[in-house]
Amino acid sequence: MTRVLLDVDTGIDDALALLTAALSNEIELVGCTVVWGNVDVAQGARNTSEVLRLVGHVDVPIAVGAAGPRSGARAVFSPEVHGADGLGGCADTAHVPELAAESAVELLLRLSHEHAGALEIVAVGPLTNLAAALDADPTLPERIRQVTVMGGPALAPGNVSETAEANIWHDPEAAQVVFDAPWELTMVGLDVTMTSLITDAHRERLAAGGAAGRFCDRILDFYLRYYEGYTGQRPSGNHDALALAVATGLVRTTLSPIVDVTVDCGDGPSRGRTATTLEGAWGEWPEREGARHRVVMEVEPGFEERMVDLIAAAP
Repeated sequence: MTRVLLDVDTGIDDALALLTAALSNEIELVGCTVVWGNVDVAQGARNTSEVLRLVGHVDVPIAVGAAGPRSGARAVFSPEVHGADGLGGCADTAHVPELAAESAVELLLRLSHEHAGALEIVAVGPLTNLAAALDADPTLPERIRQVTVMGGPALAPGNVSETAEANIWHDPEAAQVVFDAPWELTMVGLDVTMTSLITDAHRERLAAGGAAGRFCDRILDFYLRYYEGYTGQRPSGNHDALALAVATGLVRTTLSPIVDVTVDCGDGPSRGRTATTLEGAWGEWPEREGARHRVVMEVEPGFEERMVDLIAAAP
């Protein structure tokens, strides 16, 4: 089993990743750290707790982290995408989460020692918590097996600007710190997450399942309606769960060159852009000497089918 710490800003696609991690017999979810992003950090923590409770994983420690970007700028959220509550209007307002007494940075550092050399960090929100952990302990990368980031496009267009993806755009300065750190880092961006599509047919299968499946049916209805207005087509990208699947081997990558990635931290229209050395190249890009970032461009098909089956089958 792969030991995973999930760093989340729990909205709808985060919920799918959390359920997949909690239900897979190939993953040991050892902790969750919560960052601002899709919703404010307090709501994100409540959502994380509620989702894990659905499948009986109340023992997973959940620690609250950064409430805004590294620069101190105002935090911006995404109610139009995930709903004001982050779960498409389906969050249980009566739910009282049980949260860790330690901060997100403290939990991350503690787990890095407890699972030294074996811990996979899967970050599916802004990278503020990871950058803060690196500030607190620059030796952290020595104990981490791999970091997988859902963020950026390499060659695809962005989703908050022409060139930037939301998780990176929310906190480019933190993202640059994380990409600069000396650990193995895999970027799972829009180039590939927008090829793993969740459809109404998937919703129907989830609706016929247990409590977790019926919950996903409801929250995905909101998410798919947003995508219909955004792209003109109702299927949504399967962003966060696909990053988890890449990190843990639930899906096999078929094209993932190792290149250099830099983040635009300027104030211009390309702020948050993840610039890669794939640009200007054609075909199966050769690995570049000294490069450290694996950028996933293609994966084998079918993961979303297996994910839906897993969640629908949960009691």
